[in-house]
Amino acid sequence: MNYHIVINSVKTVEEFKDTWTNADYIELLDRFGFPGGEKSKPEELEELLFMAISDFEGPEAAAILLEYKLSEHLTEGQIDQMSHDMVLDKISEEYSDISLHHELFNINQLLYKAYNGTFPSAKATIVEFEITPNQDVSKEVVLKVLDKTLANNNIIKRLYADQLEGKEAFDEAEDIVWELENTGENSYIMTTSEYWISRDEFKDAEFDATIAIYEEEEED
Repeated sequence: MNYHIVINSVKTVEEFKDTWTNADYIELLDRFGFPGGEKSKPEELEELLFMAISDFEGPEAAAILLEYKLSEHLTEGQIDQMSHDMVLDKISEEYSDISLHHELFNINQLLYKAYNGTFPSAKATIVEFEITPNQDVSKEVVLKVLDKTLANNNIIKRLYADQLEGKEAFDEAEDIVWELENTGENSYIMTTSEYWISRDEFKDAEFDATIAIYEEEEED
């Protein structure tokens, strides 16, 4: 399949807007031993939560947040392991196959702010682009197209060379790309971790790309 792509912007962000609601803050304050948060002024809730979190050790605070956000997706053992890995900044590597990155990113950044920058920070990459034709555009297709402009040391290139070339199924694309939003006739916004794609790895802003889609061989 042949595509033409124009990259309009590549941004690095350390947080997403409106990630946490006042209801989240009130519930979390209670879980961190500060009940009655609903009586506080809305504009003070975040700072109160930061103060409450800072009374806990990093892994313990991470576990409370993971339990609140991801208890339906993770086992108790996974939460315990993740809570320690987040402090060591190992999430990107150890859990690259788990499609919970967006939530993990949000939790990580809340802890980063609560501990005044002493907790490991994480960053996301947001790419706004136009693609023609707007046909069969999936997370897999986008990664294969972007592969044509990314630097040779990009980690996706190194880990998934056969998948990018269409020699193997690229199921991992669903987890690498957190979100792919169609914003116009040919326009899209892709969100991923800076661990996978960073702003300085792009070489061309406009280019053509020919990609191959893996097809399983039919059994006789």
